[in-house]
Amino acid sequence: MSATPTPLANQLLIALPALAGSSFARSVALICQHDADGAMGIVVNRPSEYTLGDVLGQMGVEGGDDALRAQVVLAGGPVHPERGFVIHDGGLRWDSTLAIADDLFLTTSRDILEAMARGEGPANALVALGCAGWGAGQLEQELTENDWLTAPADAELLFRLPLEARWHAAAGRIGVDFAHLADYAGHA
Repeated sequence: MSATPTPLANQLLIALPALAGSSFARSVALICQHDADGAMGIVVNRPSEYTLGDVLGQMGVEGGDDALRAQVVLAGGPVHPERGFVIHDGGLRWDSTLAIADDLFLTTSRDILEAMARGEGPANALVALGCAGWGAGQLEQELTENDWLTAPADAELLFRLPLEARWHAAAGRIGVDFAHLADYAGHA
């Protein structure tokens, strides 16, 4: 089953320096769903204070090797900060999974974390607490106000680059170097 494309799904939103004073300063968000009702995404470069071991412990899930349990859980956004979101690859199906692209998925059900703890989870996965949401037309408005750049998502950025390198790397994917960009939006 292939993903149904939505206008900005599978795109990265890259906060421009103009957002420096906001909670999204220097953030990169993966847009997971976008339609006429709004958009939902996960910030993929902001660590939370939790590890996956902390989250598994809170859920009463046993297992997981030291590397898995030490994995940093992301602060995915200000909406539903108590809910877990797993961005992952792989074709396995979980109880509640949304296809973002042909090999990129978002799962919100407990069974994926249980499988990860057993060593049976997807090859690549990011776990986040919370998400970001935009109402109908809100994201489009923010894009016209030059709050965000967009770039295609890719597995290297999502699963391999260190968190602190993702903002510059995402902008570099579309030829933007923030070191040469003013930190304010110009108006003619």
